[in-house]
Amino acid sequence: MGLFSFTQEIAIDLGTANTVIIHNDKIVVDEPSVVALDKRTDKLLAVGEKARLMHGKTHENIRTIRPLRDGVIADFYAAEQMIRGMVKMVSSKSHWFSPSLRMVIGIPSGSTEVEIRAVRDSSEHAGGRDVYMIYEPMAAAIGIGLDVQAPEGNMIVDIGGGTTEIAVISLGGIVSNNSIRVAGDDLTNDIQEYMGRQHNVKVGERTAELIKINVGSALTELDNPPEDYVVHGPNRMTALPMEVPISYQEIAHCIEKSISKIEAAVLNALEHTPPELYADIVRNGIWLAGGGALLRGLDKRLTDKIGIPFHIAEDPLHAVAKGTGVALKNIDQFSFLIR
Repeated sequence: MGLFSFTQEIAIDLGTANTVIIHNDKIVVDEPSVVALDKRTDKLLAVGEKARLMHGKTHENIRTIRPLRDGVIADFYAAEQMIRGMVKMVSSKSHWFSPSLRMVIGIPSGSTEVEIRAVRDSSEHAGGRDVYMIYEPMAAAIGIGLDVQAPEGNMIVDIGGGTTEIAVISLGGIVSNNSIRVAGDDLTNDIQEYMGRQHNVKVGERTAELIKINVGSALTELDNPPEDYVVHGPNRMTALPMEVPISYQEIAHCIEKSISKIEAAVLNALEHTPPELYADIVRNGIWLAGGGALLRGLDKRLTDKIGIPFHIAEDPLHAVAKGTGVALKNIDQFSFLIR
């Protein structure tokens, strides 16, 4: 970055769980979507990983907030502070003065006008001069490397933290889409509830997340199963410490309901797909992206249930961010970007 470049271009994947920023084709920020604010002054104390470490461990003067719920901005002020804090992480490396920003931001395909405006306003308040938006499944398709402009059907299932986005894409547009608010966070809640109900042990959000990462599974039979994960926590009745080993089979049972909802949503999107595109999808298979794609056995379960091969994207966590980065470079060619 020279001294005289006045416009800085960044691509943002604004996720419920993680926010990723791409600048000059590199991932420069990959942080949890959490901010910590001072309760008395509303001043920003920490953003990203630093704020996540405080989550669930704060005293009365600090509050940690996840500004996005279900893929949508739930806390306007916190979202603006978070975008600002993360953009600072990018620009602190290169500038004496703040440049004007051109941004491309990924948003859920089921966003309403109001939700789209909320993202635009937050981004403009955080310093964005030129703000474009792209639907997440479209960004994921570009990030996976599919030709979205081609006259053939591709189907993407993007399972994020707050939403699962299912879209059939052809000729640079979304032909049929289904956006449901059942995703990674719901699996985490299922696990939290299950631990309390079944084992009488109280676990926080972060512990439930760790259980999901270590022994989360969509199938009760896996070829190479993970080892049991040991959870430490207080007994709900006596408050005495407990140690509970958790197996992947237990987790498969406890997240069964949520996974079934995702299955039903995929079938629903296929139902509304024109037959010519349906034939393309059967031939090309369906792509899984987002953090949820990493759930053990999910691709196999969906393939068996639906009868169309499911492929996991190469880097599912960053597919949307990469696609947003490509869109940033081709703003003029991609007519599907939203101003």
